[in-house]
Order: sequence, then structure tokens, then C-alpha cells
Amino acid sequence: MKVLAITNQKGGVGKTTTAVNLAASLAAEGRRVLLIDLDPQGNATTGAGVTKQEALPTVYQLLLGAAKLAEVSLRTEFGFAIIPANRELAGAEVELIGLKEREYRLKNALLAGHASYDFILIDCPPALNMLTVNGLVAADSVLIPMQCEYYALEGLSDLVETLRKVRAHLNSRLEIEGLLRTMYNAQSTLTQQVSSELERHFGNKVYRTIVPRNVRLAEAPSYGKPVIAFDKNSKGAQAYTALAREILERVAP
Repeated sequence: MKVLAITNQKGGVGKTTTAVNLAASLAAEGRRVLLIDLDPQGNATTGAGVTKQEALPTVYQLLLGAAKLAEVSLRTEFGFAIIPANRELAGAEVELIGLKEREYRLKNALLAGHASYDFILIDCPPALNMLTVNGLVAADSVLIPMQCEYYALEGLSDLVETLRKVRAHLNSRLEIEGLLRTMYNAQSTLTQQVSSELERHFGNKVYRTIVPRNVRLAEAPSYGKPVIAFDKNSKGAQAYTALAREILERVAP
């Protein structure tokens, strides 16, 4: 069983898109997958076809100890389970401050039922807050989606520093699982330069799979579907299927 936090402190890099589509693609490969929406915006929840109104109880109750893992997990029609989120989660940030073992709330909650899954994917918010810290403490490793643009490299060094601090103080086993190049524009010279820079610094931590800019991938969330259920022949669907297979190859070569 592997717990992967999908994180980047920079927003708009395809983090939630990756969480939902990787969950669906791993499920399509026959794996038992749980997706945890840890972002108060709840975009992974709606992207997986769950309306926020029906999404009760949520990860909020799980973090506060008011519900157990089995009580907050919903089956989706796409073969994976999800622990949903809604705006209520924004309040958890303040409430967690006063709780014992506040950084370990998610980790402790997962211990009760993690054996039911092969993969647990955590969609972290695009900020370093107590929710993200809970995600990083609960995870074995992190998957970092990023665009190949100038500011992305700057943000990446901040994120690597954050991971170093979490590893030093809260989760000694945390490592980078892989870097995923998203919204990739092969025509851009800058994109190619940043991509080469990533490979030079991170070597085989950079996934071979590249997720291109793709209209069908961008449209799928508005229909409440992962792209493999929306248009399985699209380039976006093919990329996430390839990513799922690459991850499985690394986990169990």
C-alpha cells in the first residue's frame, strides 16, 4: 500500500487534475484506490462526480475525529473511492491548531482502514498550511505536478525546502516520488529548457510521462468525470494511463 501526496504550493499546475485522473487510471489498471480531497475548494470532489451537497460527512469530520475512515469514504462510478471535501474544511485550519497531535490527524485516521487500498492519493491545497502538513505527514512520498515555466523552478526550490523540514521534524520517511510535467507545450523553447533543467537536477525522479495541454482534459471536470471516462482516446487520457503504468512499474518492477 502506498500513500502519495499530490502537492505543489503554486496553484494552477494541474494538481487536482492529476489527483482525479491518476486515481481513475490506477483503478482502471485494477488497483484499489482511495482519493482524499484535502482542499477546501473541493475540486477533486466535483471532478469525481460527487456534488458537494451530498458530500457529508467529509474529510473535515475525519480530521476532527468525529467520523471514521469507512464512514466518510464514498464509492465513485469510476472505480475508486473518495473522501470528499467542501468549504467547511476551511474552518479545520483554525480548529486543528488547538488539537493534540494536530499534524498527525490524517495519518492516525488512515491507520484504521488503509489496508483496504493499494493506493491512497491525497490532493493537497496549493498552500503550506496545516491541511497540507497533515497530507505530507500521512504520505510515504510526494508527486509534484508542475508546468515547465520560469517561476515553476523557483516554486520548486521552496517546495523541496518544505519537504526537507517535514522530513526532519515530522515524517522521516517522506521522499519525492516523482515530478510530473503538466500542461506541456512542446513548441515552446522555454518549456524545453525548463524540462531539461528538471531532468538535470532530479534525474529519474522526473517521470517519462508528460501531460500535454489538452482541451478534453480541461473540459472533463465540468462534466464531473475523469478524462478516461469522458474521452478515453484523448491525449490527456492516454497520458494519465501511461503515468499510472509508469508508477506501477516503479512500485512493483
